[in-house]
Amino acid sequence: MQNSLHRPERKPENPQFSSGPCRKRPGWSPEVLNAALFGRSHRSAQGKAKLKEVIDLTREILGIPADYRIAIVPGSDTGAVEMALWSLLGPRGVDIFVWEHFSGIWATDITTELQLADCRVFRADYGDLPDLHQAAPDRDIVFSWNGTTSGVRVPDGAWIAEDRTGLTICDATSAAFAMDLPWSRLDVTTWSWQKVLGGEGAHGMIVLSPRAAIRLTDHSPPWPMPKLFRMVSNGLLTEGLFAGETINTPSLLAVEDAIDGLHWARDIGGIAALQKRCQRNFDRAAEWVARSNWCEFLARRPEIRSQTSICLKINDPTLDPSEYPQIASAVARYLARENVAYDVNAYRTAPAGFRFWGGATIETADLACALEWLDWSYHAVRQSMRT
Repeated sequence: MQNSLHRPERKPENPQFSSGPCRKRPGWSPEVLNAALFGRSHRSAQGKAKLKEVIDLTREILGIPADYRIAIVPGSDTGAVEMALWSLLGPRGVDIFVWEHFSGIWATDITTELQLADCRVFRADYGDLPDLHQAAPDRDIVFSWNGTTSGVRVPDGAWIAEDRTGLTICDATSAAFAMDLPWSRLDVTTWSWQKVLGGEGAHGMIVLSPRAAIRLTDHSPPWPMPKLFRMVSNGLLTEGLFAGETINTPSLLAVEDAIDGLHWARDIGGIAALQKRCQRNFDRAAEWVARSNWCEFLARRPEIRSQTSICLKINDPTLDPSEYPQIASAVARYLARENVAYDVNAYRTAPAGFRFWGGATIETADLACALEWLDWSYHAVRQSMRT
C-alpha cells in the first residue's frame, strides 16, 4: 500500500473494534442510563413495562411477524441457542452446518451432550461454507447466519424450503439488526444485545415462529430440563415469557441500555439505516484489502463475506506462513498499546490475522483510520522482526 512506510498522523476517535461486547452507539454516554429502575424489581409493573418495551421495539425495527413470539432470556446468545436445542430437538433428524467456532459448539452439544443419533454434520473450513443445499426439508436444521469468528455469512435464505416440515434454528447473534433475516424461513432465531446495537452482555433474545411454538407443546424432551431452559409449563407455553416476564432476574441497567440502543436504531431510520452503516464499513474495508499486498479476507468468496465481522488473514508471499501467528499477535498488541484499535486479534481457532467489528455503531472514518495503522504497523513489526 502506498502509505505503508509512513506512520499515520491521525488516530481513530474511538479505538473500540471488539466483536463483543461491541462499541456503544455514536453519542452514547452513561447519562442515558439515568432512567433505569435502580433498586426495583423486574416483576414490578414498571419493570415489566421496560422489558416489554425491548420486545416491542425489537419487533418493530426488525419487522418480525405479529404471530412470532419474542422473549428475553438468560445467558446471552449462547443461552438462547441452548434453550432452543434442549427444548425443541429430538422428534426429527437434525442437519447441522458448521463453518466456524460457535456452530461447531452447537454440533458438539447436539451430538455429544444431547446424544441425538440421527444427525448429519456438514462442515467447511474457516473461510468457506458447506453446501447448504444438502439441508433436507423434513429434518431440523441448525446453523449460524453469520460466523462471528470466520467472517463468513449465508448469502440468503433461498436454500431453506418454504414448505419444510422440520424446524430451522438460526444463531443470528452477529446478523440481527445488520442483515436481512427472512422470517418466513426461520423458526427459531437467537442473538444477544452486545453485538450490532452495542448493548451489554449476559442477555439473549429468542424469536419463535408459530411452528416452533407448536413443537414446544407437542414435544416432551426425554432429558431433564434446567429451569433456565423451560418455556413450557404443564404442557402449555409460558406466554408471560413473551411479554417480558423473564425466567430469571435481568439487569435493569442493561435493559435501559438496550432500550437506548433500540431508540437510536429506530430514530436513525430502522433496519435499512443500520444495514447501510454496516455496508459502508465493509465497503471501506474491501477497498483497503483490494490495495493490500499482504492481507486478504478470510472469507474466500465476495457473496459470503460478513458486513459485521470483518475477518482478515495474513497472506504475505515474502514470509514463511509459520511466521504469521507471531507477527499477527505483535501487530494486535501494538495497535492496542497505541490506542488505535483494541481487541482486533483473530479468533483463537481461526487462521492468523485480524478481526475488526464493522457493525452499525462503528464509524466508517474510524475503521478507515485503523486500517491505515494496521498496514503501517504490520510493515513496522515485520521489519523489526527481520533486524
